[in-house]
Amino acid sequence: MKNYISLRLKIYLILSSLVMITLIGGIVMVWYTFRMESVLNLLIEKDFAAFQAAESLETALVNQKGFVTYYFLDNDPDWLRQLGEHRQIFKERLGKAKLLAADESQKKIITEIEYEYGIYIELKDRVIAHYKEGEREEGARLHRDVRKRFFRILDMCDEYKNIHRDNMALAKEESHNEAVNLRFFSITALLVVTFLVILMVFVLINSILKPIYRLAIEAGREGKTGNTEDPGNTKDEISALAKNVRELINDIDHTHFELEKSREHLQQAEKMALVGKLAAGMAHSIRNPFTSVKMRLFSLGRSQNLTETQKDDTKVISDEIRHIDTIVQNFLEFSRPPRLKMQKISPSVVVDLAIQLLEHRLKSYDVTVNLFRKQPLPEIDADPEQLKEVLVNLMVNACEAMVRGGLISIHENEDHDTPIGRAVILRISDNGPGIPESVVGKVLEPFFTTKEEGTGLGLSIVARIIEEHGGRIDIRSKEGEGTIFIITLPVKDKNKGKST
Repeated sequence: MKNYISLRLKIYLILSSLVMITLIGGIVMVWYTFRMESVLNLLIEKDFAAFQAAESLETALVNQKGFVTYYFLDNDPDWLRQLGEHRQIFKERLGKAKLLAADESQKKIITEIEYEYGIYIELKDRVIAHYKEGEREEGARLHRDVRKRFFRILDMCDEYKNIHRDNMALAKEESHNEAVNLRFFSITALLVVTFLVILMVFVLINSILKPIYRLAIEAGREGKTGNTEDPGNTKDEISALAKNVRELINDIDHTHFELEKSREHLQQAEKMALVGKLAAGMAHSIRNPFTSVKMRLFSLGRSQNLTETQKDDTKVISDEIRHIDTIVQNFLEFSRPPRLKMQKISPSVVVDLAIQLLEHRLKSYDVTVNLFRKQPLPEIDADPEQLKEVLVNLMVNACEAMVRGGLISIHENEDHDTPIGRAVILRISDNGPGIPESVVGKVLEPFFTTKEEGTGLGLSIVARIIEEHGGRIDIRSKEGEGTIFIITLPVKDKNKGKST
Protein backbone atom coordinates (compact mmCIF):
# COMPACT_ATOMS: atom_id res chain seq x y z
CA MET A 1 0.00 0.00 0.00
CA LYS A 2 1.42 3.36 -1.02
CA ASN A 3 2.09 6.00 1.58
CA TYR A 4 1.03 9.39 0.26
CA ILE A 5 2.35 12.62 1.74
CA SER A 6 -0.44 15.07 2.39
CA LEU A 7 -0.44 18.46 0.67
CA ARG A 8 -0.14 20.24 4.01
CA LEU A 9 2.94 18.16 4.90
CA LYS A 10 4.53 18.88 1.50
CA ILE A 11 4.07 22.62 1.97
CA TYR A 12 5.36 22.43 5.56
CA LEU A 13 8.46 20.49 4.42
CA ILE A 14 9.27 22.96 1.63
CA LEU A 15 8.71 25.97 3.90
CA SER A 16 10.82 24.36 6.64
CA SER A 17 13.61 23.73 4.14
CA LEU A 18 13.46 27.33 2.94
CA VAL A 19 13.60 28.64 6.49
CA MET A 20 16.42 26.23 7.43
CA ILE A 21 18.53 27.09 4.39
CA THR A 22 17.97 30.80 4.90
CA LEU A 23 18.88 30.49 8.58
CA ILE A 24 22.01 28.41 7.91
CA GLY A 25 23.02 30.72 5.06
CA GLY A 26 22.66 33.73 7.31
CA ILE A 27 24.69 32.11 10.10
CA VAL A 28 27.45 31.03 7.69
CA MET A 29 27.61 34.46 6.08
CA VAL A 30 27.85 36.12 9.48
CA TRP A 31 30.58 33.66 10.47
CA TYR A 32 32.46 34.36 7.25
CA THR A 33 32.28 38.10 7.84
CA PHE A 34 33.84 37.65 11.27
CA ARG A 35 36.49 35.35 9.82
CA MET A 36 37.35 37.79 7.03
CA GLU A 37 37.44 40.59 9.58
CA SER A 38 39.87 38.60 11.72
CA VAL A 39 42.07 37.93 8.67
CA LEU A 40 42.12 41.60 7.80
CA ASN A 41 42.84 42.51 11.43
CA LEU A 42 45.72 40.06 11.44
CA LEU A 43 47.00 41.56 8.21
CA ILE A 44 46.76 45.13 9.47
CA GLU A 45 47.81 44.69 13.08
CA LYS A 46 50.71 42.22 12.68
CA ASP A 47 52.05 41.68 9.19
CA PHE A 48 51.53 45.21 7.97
CA ALA A 49 53.02 46.68 11.16
CA ALA A 50 55.95 44.26 10.96
CA PHE A 51 56.37 45.08 7.27
CA GLN A 52 56.51 48.80 8.11
CA ALA A 53 59.02 48.07 10.89
CA ALA A 54 61.20 46.07 8.48
CA GLU A 55 61.01 48.83 5.89
CA SER A 56 61.86 51.51 8.45
CA LEU A 57 64.71 49.33 9.71
CA GLU A 58 66.05 49.09 6.17
CA THR A 59 65.68 52.84 5.75
CA ALA A 60 67.50 53.49 9.03
CA LEU A 61 70.36 51.26 7.85
CA VAL A 62 70.58 52.97 4.46
CA ASN A 63 70.66 56.38 6.16
CA GLN A 64 73.91 55.38 7.94
CA LYS A 65 75.74 55.03 4.63
CA GLY A 66 78.21 57.73 3.56
CA PHE A 67 78.88 59.52 6.86
CA VAL A 68 82.35 57.96 7.34
CA THR A 69 83.26 58.82 3.73
CA TYR A 70 82.17 62.38 4.27
CA TYR A 71 84.25 62.50 7.45
CA PHE A 72 87.24 61.11 5.53
CA LEU A 73 86.89 63.91 2.98
CA ASP A 74 86.61 66.96 5.27
CA ASN A 75 87.28 65.68 8.84
CA ASP A 76 84.06 67.38 10.04
CA PRO A 77 83.06 65.72 13.38
CA ASP A 78 79.38 66.62 12.74
CA TRP A 79 79.19 63.69 10.32
CA LEU A 80 80.11 61.35 13.11
CA ARG A 81 77.48 62.92 15.36
CA GLN A 82 74.77 62.34 12.70
CA LEU A 83 76.01 58.78 12.28
CA GLY A 84 75.51 58.22 15.98
CA GLU A 85 71.95 59.52 15.80
CA HIS A 86 71.09 57.17 12.93
CA ARG A 87 72.66 54.27 14.79
CA GLN A 88 70.37 55.00 17.74
CA ILE A 89 67.35 55.16 15.40
CA PHE A 90 68.32 51.80 13.89
CA LYS A 91 68.61 50.20 17.35
CA GLU A 92 65.18 51.50 18.34
CA ARG A 93 63.62 50.20 15.17
CA LEU A 94 65.43 46.92 15.58
CA GLY A 95 63.92 46.58 19.06
CA LYS A 96 60.44 47.30 17.68
CA ALA A 97 60.96 44.74 14.91
CA LYS A 98 62.08 42.21 17.53
CA LEU A 99 58.77 42.73 19.41
CA LEU A 100 56.71 42.24 16.22
CA ALA A 101 58.46 39.01 15.28
CA ALA A 102 55.66 36.38 15.26
CA ASP A 103 57.49 33.08 14.72
CA GLU A 104 60.92 31.51 15.15
CA SER A 105 62.05 32.21 11.60
CA GLN A 106 61.35 35.92 12.02
CA LYS A 107 63.06 35.99 15.41
CA LYS A 108 66.06 34.18 13.93
CA ILE A 109 66.47 36.77 11.16
CA ILE A 110 66.14 39.63 13.67
CA THR A 111 68.79 37.98 15.86
CA GLU A 112 71.13 37.56 12.88
CA ILE A 113 70.55 41.20 11.84
CA GLU A 114 71.31 42.31 15.40
CA TYR A 115 74.47 40.17 15.50
CA GLU A 116 75.72 41.32 12.09
CA TYR A 117 74.89 44.92 12.90
CA GLY A 118 76.94 44.66 16.08
CA ILE A 119 79.98 43.47 14.12
CA TYR A 120 79.23 46.11 11.49
CA ILE A 121 79.30 48.86 14.12
CA GLU A 122 82.49 47.53 15.67
CA LEU A 123 84.32 47.36 12.32
CA LYS A 124 83.03 50.79 11.30
CA ASP A 125 84.31 52.30 14.59
CA ARG A 126 87.73 50.79 13.84
CA VAL A 127 87.61 52.41 10.39
CA ILE A 128 86.85 55.75 12.00
CA ALA A 129 89.73 55.21 14.45
CA HIS A 130 92.16 54.50 11.58
CA TYR A 131 91.01 57.66 9.85
CA LYS A 132 91.47 59.69 13.00
CA GLU A 133 95.05 58.33 13.52
CA GLY A 134 95.90 59.07 9.90
CA GLU A 135 96.07 55.42 8.83
CA ARG A 136 94.07 56.03 5.70
CA GLU A 137 95.17 53.01 3.70
CA GLU A 138 94.39 50.64 6.58
CA GLY A 139 91.06 52.45 7.13
CA ALA A 140 90.17 52.30 3.43
CA ARG A 141 90.92 48.54 3.29
CA LEU A 142 88.80 47.85 6.37
CA HIS A 143 86.12 50.21 5.01
CA ARG A 144 85.64 47.91 2.00
CA ASP A 145 84.98 44.98 4.33
CA VAL A 146 82.48 47.12 6.26
CA ARG A 147 80.63 47.88 3.03
CA LYS A 148 80.26 44.14 2.38
CA ARG A 149 78.73 43.64 5.83
CA PHE A 150 76.44 46.64 5.23
CA PHE A 151 75.00 45.09 2.09
CA ARG A 152 74.70 41.75 3.85
CA ILE A 153 72.66 43.38 6.65
CA LEU A 154 70.64 45.24 4.00
CA ASP A 155 69.88 41.94 2.28
CA MET A 156 68.81 40.45 5.62
CA CYS A 157 66.49 43.45 6.24
CA ASP A 158 65.08 43.01 2.76
CA GLU A 159 64.58 39.28 3.43
CA TYR A 160 62.77 40.10 6.68
CA LYS A 161 60.63 42.61 4.80
CA ASN A 162 59.84 39.97 2.12
CA ILE A 163 58.67 37.55 4.81
CA HIS A 164 55.99 40.01 5.88
CA ARG A 165 55.21 40.85 2.27
CA ASP A 166 54.67 37.14 1.65
CA ASN A 167 52.51 36.90 4.78
CA MET A 168 50.39 39.79 3.55
CA ALA A 169 50.06 38.14 0.14
CA LEU A 170 49.10 34.90 1.87
CA ALA A 171 46.50 36.72 3.97
CA LYS A 172 45.18 38.39 0.83
CA GLU A 173 44.98 35.03 -0.92
CA GLU A 174 43.25 33.50 2.12
CA SER A 175 40.79 36.38 2.22
CA HIS A 176 40.16 35.91 -1.49
CA ASN A 177 39.58 32.20 -0.96
CA GLU A 178 37.16 32.91 1.86
CA ALA A 179 35.33 35.37 -0.36
CA VAL A 180 35.18 32.75 -3.14
CA ASN A 181 33.83 30.21 -0.66
CA LEU A 182 31.27 32.71 0.56
CA ARG A 183 30.18 33.48 -3.00
CA PHE A 184 29.99 29.76 -3.79
CA PHE A 185 27.90 29.09 -0.70
CA SER A 186 25.66 32.07 -1.44
CA ILE A 187 25.14 30.99 -5.05
CA THR A 188 24.47 27.40 -3.94
CA ALA A 189 21.98 28.56 -1.31
CA LEU A 190 20.35 30.86 -3.86
CA LEU A 191 20.03 28.00 -6.35
CA VAL A 192 18.61 25.67 -3.70
CA VAL A 193 16.12 28.33 -2.52
CA THR A 194 15.17 29.04 -6.13
CA PHE A 195 14.64 25.33 -6.73
CA LEU A 196 12.51 25.03 -3.60
CA VAL A 197 10.47 28.09 -4.60
CA ILE A 198 9.92 26.61 -8.06
CA LEU A 199 8.99 23.31 -6.41
CA MET A 200 6.52 25.07 -4.13
CA VAL A 201 5.02 26.94 -7.08
CA PHE A 202 4.74 23.62 -8.93
CA VAL A 203 3.07 21.98 -5.93
CA LEU A 204 0.71 24.93 -5.43
CA ILE A 205 -0.25 25.03 -9.11
CA ASN A 206 -0.68 21.29 -9.63
CA SER A 207 -1.97 20.30 -6.20
CA ILE A 208 -4.05 23.36 -5.31
CA LEU A 209 -4.73 25.90 -8.06
CA LYS A 210 -5.48 23.49 -10.92
CA PRO A 211 -7.78 21.27 -8.81
CA ILE A 212 -9.48 24.40 -7.48
CA TYR A 213 -9.86 25.71 -11.03
CA ARG A 214 -11.33 22.41 -12.24
CA LEU A 215 -13.53 22.19 -9.17
CA ALA A 216 -14.73 25.75 -9.73
CA ILE A 217 -15.60 24.91 -13.34
CA GLU A 218 -17.44 21.74 -12.31
CA ALA A 219 -19.22 23.62 -9.53
CA GLY A 220 -20.23 26.27 -12.06
CA ARG A 221 -21.58 23.61 -14.41
CA GLU A 222 -23.59 22.00 -11.62
CA GLY A 223 -25.15 25.33 -10.55
CA LYS A 224 -28.78 25.47 -11.53
CA THR A 225 -29.03 29.26 -11.83
CA GLY A 226 -26.83 29.54 -14.93
CA ASN A 227 -25.20 32.68 -13.51
CA THR A 228 -22.13 31.01 -12.01
CA GLU A 229 -18.87 32.80 -12.59
CA ASP A 230 -16.29 31.31 -14.97
CA PRO A 231 -12.95 31.00 -13.14
CA GLY A 232 -11.16 31.77 -16.40
CA ASN A 233 -12.65 35.27 -16.38
CA THR A 234 -11.51 36.14 -12.86
CA LYS A 235 -8.14 36.64 -11.23
CA ASP A 236 -9.22 34.84 -8.07
CA GLU A 237 -10.15 31.19 -8.55
CA ILE A 238 -10.79 30.85 -4.82
CA SER A 239 -13.50 33.53 -4.91
CA ALA A 240 -15.06 31.95 -7.98
CA LEU A 241 -15.00 28.53 -6.33
CA ALA A 242 -16.47 29.92 -3.12
CA LYS A 243 -19.24 31.64 -5.05
CA ASN A 244 -20.03 28.52 -7.07
CA VAL A 245 -19.92 26.30 -4.00
CA ARG A 246 -22.30 28.66 -2.18
CA GLU A 247 -24.67 28.42 -5.13
CA LEU A 248 -24.34 24.64 -5.09
CA ILE A 249 -25.13 24.61 -1.38
CA ASN A 250 -28.17 26.77 -2.05
CA ASP A 251 -29.18 24.41 -4.84
CA ILE A 252 -28.74 21.45 -2.52
CA ASP A 253 -30.82 23.15 0.16
CA HIS A 254 -33.47 23.97 -2.41
CA THR A 255 -33.40 20.42 -3.78
CA HIS A 256 -33.60 19.01 -0.26
CA PHE A 257 -36.57 21.27 0.46
CA GLU A 258 -38.27 20.17 -2.76
CA LEU A 259 -37.59 16.52 -1.92
CA GLU A 260 -39.10 17.02 1.52
CA LYS A 261 -42.15 18.62 -0.06
CA SER A 262 -42.37 15.80 -2.60
CA ARG A 263 -42.11 13.24 0.15
CA GLU A 264 -44.83 15.00 2.12
CA HIS A 265 -47.03 15.18 -0.97
CA LEU A 266 -46.38 11.50 -1.65
CA GLN A 267 -47.32 10.59 1.90
CA GLN A 268 -50.39 12.80 1.56
CA ALA A 269 -51.31 11.11 -1.71
CA GLU A 270 -50.89 7.68 -0.14
CA LYS A 271 -53.12 8.73 2.76
CA MET A 272 -55.68 10.19 0.38
CA ALA A 273 -55.66 7.02 -1.71
CA LEU A 274 -56.20 4.95 1.42
CA VAL A 275 -58.93 7.31 2.62
CA GLY A 276 -60.54 7.23 -0.83
CA LYS A 277 -60.78 3.46 -0.75
CA LEU A 278 -62.07 3.56 2.82
CA ALA A 279 -64.59 6.33 2.06
CA ALA A 280 -65.90 4.58 -1.04
CA GLY A 281 -66.66 1.49 1.00
CA MET A 282 -68.10 3.51 3.89
CA ALA A 283 -70.41 5.48 1.56
CA HIS A 284 -72.27 2.33 0.55
CA SER A 285 -71.88 0.32 3.73
CA ILE A 286 -72.82 3.02 6.23
CA ARG A 287 -74.80 5.84 4.62
CA ASN A 288 -77.52 3.67 3.04
CA PRO A 289 -78.42 1.75 6.23
CA PHE A 290 -78.37 4.94 8.27
CA THR A 291 -80.63 6.64 5.72
CA SER A 292 -83.20 3.86 6.29
CA VAL A 293 -82.81 4.22 10.05
CA LYS A 294 -83.42 8.00 9.81
CA MET A 295 -86.56 7.46 7.73
CA ARG A 296 -87.95 4.91 10.19
CA LEU A 297 -87.22 7.21 13.13
CA PHE A 298 -89.03 10.02 11.31
CA SER A 299 -92.06 7.74 10.67
CA LEU A 300 -92.08 6.53 14.24
CA GLY A 301 -91.94 10.10 15.49
CA ARG A 302 -95.02 11.03 13.47
CA SER A 303 -97.06 7.85 13.92
CA GLN A 304 -96.42 7.16 17.57
CA ASN A 305 -97.27 9.15 20.65
CA LEU A 306 -93.86 9.18 22.27
CA THR A 307 -93.10 10.26 25.76
CA GLU A 308 -90.67 13.06 26.41
CA THR A 309 -87.97 10.55 27.31
CA GLN A 310 -88.56 8.63 24.09
CA LYS A 311 -88.50 11.88 22.09
CA ASP A 312 -85.14 12.79 23.68
CA ASP A 313 -83.79 9.34 22.86
CA THR A 314 -85.02 9.69 19.28
CA LYS A 315 -83.36 13.10 18.99
CA VAL A 316 -80.06 11.74 20.35
CA ILE A 317 -80.19 8.89 17.83
CA SER A 318 -80.87 11.35 15.00
CA ASP A 319 -78.01 13.62 16.11
CA GLU A 320 -75.58 10.73 16.27
CA ILE A 321 -76.64 9.52 12.83
CA ARG A 322 -76.10 13.05 11.50
CA HIS A 323 -72.66 13.12 13.20
CA ILE A 324 -71.71 9.84 11.54
CA ASP A 325 -72.94 11.19 8.21
CA THR A 326 -70.75 14.28 8.71
CA ILE A 327 -67.72 12.09 9.37
CA VAL A 328 -68.37 10.07 6.22
CA GLN A 329 -68.85 13.31 4.25
CA ASN A 330 -65.47 14.63 5.55
CA PHE A 331 -63.77 11.44 4.41
CA LEU A 332 -65.34 11.75 0.98
CA GLU A 333 -64.37 15.43 0.63
CA PHE A 334 -60.83 14.78 1.77
CA SER A 335 -60.21 11.82 -0.51
CA ARG A 336 -62.04 13.26 -3.52
CA PRO A 337 -62.10 17.05 -3.14
CA PRO A 338 -64.53 18.82 -5.45
CA ARG A 339 -63.17 21.08 -8.13
CA LEU A 340 -63.22 24.77 -7.34
CA LYS A 341 -65.88 26.84 -9.07
CA MET A 342 -64.07 30.16 -9.20
CA GLN A 343 -65.92 33.44 -9.53
CA LYS A 344 -65.45 37.06 -8.59
CA ILE A 345 -66.67 37.60 -5.06
CA SER A 346 -65.78 39.70 -2.04
CA PRO A 347 -64.64 37.66 1.01
CA SER A 348 -66.85 40.00 3.07
CA VAL A 349 -69.90 38.47 1.39
CA VAL A 350 -68.70 34.96 2.27
CA VAL A 351 -68.11 36.03 5.89
CA ASP A 352 -71.68 37.34 6.12
CA LEU A 353 -73.07 34.10 4.64
CA ALA A 354 -71.12 31.97 7.12
CA ILE A 355 -72.27 34.02 10.12
CA GLN A 356 -75.87 33.85 8.88
CA LEU A 357 -75.64 30.07 8.34
CA LEU A 358 -74.29 29.48 11.86
CA GLU A 359 -76.65 31.92 13.60
CA HIS A 360 -78.66 29.28 15.50
CA ARG A 361 -75.60 27.11 16.30
CA LEU A 362 -73.75 30.11 17.69
CA LYS A 363 -76.70 30.84 19.96
CA SER A 364 -76.77 27.21 21.09
CA TYR A 365 -73.09 27.48 22.05
CA ASP A 366 -73.68 30.88 23.66
CA VAL A 367 -70.98 32.40 21.43
CA THR A 368 -70.93 35.98 20.26
CA VAL A 369 -69.34 37.05 16.95
CA ASN A 370 -67.78 40.50 16.58
CA LEU A 371 -67.05 41.60 13.03
CA PHE A 372 -64.46 44.34 12.44
CA ARG A 373 -64.85 45.77 8.93
CA LYS A 374 -63.95 49.26 7.78
CA GLN A 375 -65.29 48.62 4.29
CA PRO A 376 -66.11 45.53 2.20
CA LEU A 377 -63.04 43.69 0.96
CA PRO A 378 -62.24 43.81 -2.78
CA GLU A 379 -63.40 41.01 -5.01
CA ILE A 380 -61.10 38.03 -5.51
CA ASP A 381 -61.23 34.86 -7.59
CA ALA A 382 -62.68 32.26 -5.21
CA ASP A 383 -65.16 29.41 -4.80
CA PRO A 384 -67.80 30.87 -2.44
CA GLU A 385 -68.99 27.48 -1.19
CA GLN A 386 -65.50 26.17 -0.46
CA LEU A 387 -64.48 29.45 1.17
CA LYS A 388 -67.69 29.41 3.26
CA GLU A 389 -66.84 25.86 4.34
CA VAL A 390 -63.48 27.13 5.58
CA LEU A 391 -65.06 29.86 7.71
CA VAL A 392 -67.81 27.56 9.03
CA ASN A 393 -65.26 24.91 9.97
CA LEU A 394 -63.06 27.41 11.84
CA MET A 395 -66.00 28.99 13.67
CA VAL A 396 -67.50 25.60 14.66
CA ASN A 397 -64.10 24.48 15.97
CA ALA A 398 -63.92 27.69 18.01
CA CYS A 399 -67.41 27.07 19.43
CA GLU A 400 -66.52 23.51 20.40
CA ALA A 401 -63.28 24.71 22.05
CA MET A 402 -65.15 27.36 24.12
CA VAL A 403 -67.29 24.95 26.15
CA ARG A 404 -69.22 27.53 28.19
CA GLY A 405 -69.65 30.26 25.64
CA GLY A 406 -67.22 32.87 24.47
CA LEU A 407 -66.30 35.42 21.84
CA ILE A 408 -65.25 35.04 18.20
CA SER A 409 -63.69 38.08 16.51
CA ILE A 410 -63.33 38.42 12.74
CA HIS A 411 -61.04 41.17 11.41
CA GLU A 412 -61.05 42.03 7.70
CA ASN A 413 -58.07 43.87 6.15
CA GLU A 414 -56.38 44.51 2.84
CA ASP A 415 -52.58 44.62 2.84
CA HIS A 416 -49.42 43.76 0.89
CA ASP A 417 -47.97 40.35 1.64
CA THR A 418 -44.68 38.74 0.72
CA PRO A 419 -44.58 36.77 -1.54
CA ILE A 420 -48.29 36.90 -2.45
CA GLY A 421 -48.38 40.65 -3.09
CA ARG A 422 -51.69 42.47 -2.78
CA ALA A 423 -53.90 40.36 -0.52
CA VAL A 424 -56.99 40.25 1.67
CA ILE A 425 -56.49 39.05 5.23
CA LEU A 426 -59.08 37.44 7.50
CA ARG A 427 -58.25 37.01 11.19
CA ILE A 428 -60.59 34.61 13.06
CA SER A 429 -59.77 34.64 16.78
CA ASP A 430 -61.42 33.19 19.89
CA ASN A 431 -60.89 33.48 23.63
CA GLY A 432 -60.86 29.75 24.21
CA PRO A 433 -58.23 27.61 25.95
CA GLY A 434 -55.75 27.87 23.07
CA ILE A 435 -53.61 25.17 21.51
CA PRO A 436 -50.59 23.70 23.36
CA GLU A 437 -47.32 24.87 21.83
CA SER A 438 -46.20 21.28 21.28
CA VAL A 439 -49.04 20.55 18.82
CA VAL A 440 -49.57 23.91 17.07
CA GLY A 441 -47.51 22.78 14.08
CA LYS A 442 -49.51 19.56 13.70
CA VAL A 443 -53.13 20.70 13.79
CA LEU A 444 -53.26 21.20 10.00
CA GLU A 445 -51.98 17.68 9.31
CA PRO A 446 -54.51 15.07 8.18
CA PHE A 447 -55.87 12.73 10.89
CA PHE A 448 -54.36 14.76 13.72
CA THR A 449 -56.94 15.69 16.36
CA THR A 450 -57.14 16.46 20.06
CA LYS A 451 -60.87 15.62 20.23
CA GLU A 452 -62.05 12.24 21.40
CA GLU A 453 -64.63 11.97 18.62
CA GLY A 454 -62.78 13.98 15.91
CA THR A 455 -61.44 12.63 12.63
CA GLY A 456 -58.57 15.10 12.26
CA LEU A 457 -59.70 16.06 8.75
CA GLY A 458 -61.51 19.38 9.27
CA LEU A 459 -58.51 21.70 9.55
CA SER A 460 -56.54 19.77 6.92
CA ILE A 461 -59.46 20.31 4.48
CA VAL A 462 -59.39 24.01 5.43
CA ALA A 463 -55.66 24.22 4.70
CA ARG A 464 -56.08 22.44 1.38
CA ILE A 465 -58.88 24.76 0.23
CA ILE A 466 -56.82 27.86 1.11
CA GLU A 467 -53.77 26.48 -0.74
CA GLU A 468 -55.93 25.75 -3.82
CA HIS A 469 -56.95 29.40 -3.77
CA GLY A 470 -53.25 30.39 -3.89
CA GLY A 471 -53.22 31.64 -0.30
CA ARG A 472 -52.00 30.40 3.05
CA ILE A 473 -53.26 29.93 6.59
CA ASP A 474 -51.22 30.71 9.71
CA ILE A 475 -51.95 29.83 13.32
CA ARG A 476 -51.03 31.87 16.37
CA SER A 477 -51.98 30.33 19.67
CA LYS A 478 -50.86 30.29 23.25
CA GLU A 479 -52.28 27.93 25.80
CA GLY A 480 -54.82 29.74 27.97
CA GLU A 481 -54.97 32.83 25.73
CA GLY A 482 -57.05 31.68 22.75
CA THR A 483 -56.24 30.99 19.10
CA ILE A 484 -55.98 33.13 15.95
CA PHE A 485 -56.33 31.72 12.41
CA ILE A 486 -54.96 34.12 9.77
CA ILE A 487 -56.15 33.52 6.19
CA THR A 488 -54.27 35.36 3.42
CA LEU A 489 -55.75 35.29 -0.11
CA PRO A 490 -54.34 37.00 -3.23
CA VAL A 491 -56.11 39.82 -5.01
CA LYS A 492 -55.75 39.45 -8.78
CA ASP A 493 -54.85 42.41 -10.98
CA LYS A 494 -57.84 43.32 -13.13
CA ASN A 495 -55.67 44.23 -16.12
CA LYS A 496 -53.00 41.54 -16.04
CA GLY A 497 -55.02 38.79 -14.46
CA LYS A 498 -52.37 38.10 -11.79
CA SER A 499 -51.56 39.13 -8.26
CA THR A 500 -49.61 42.34 -7.84
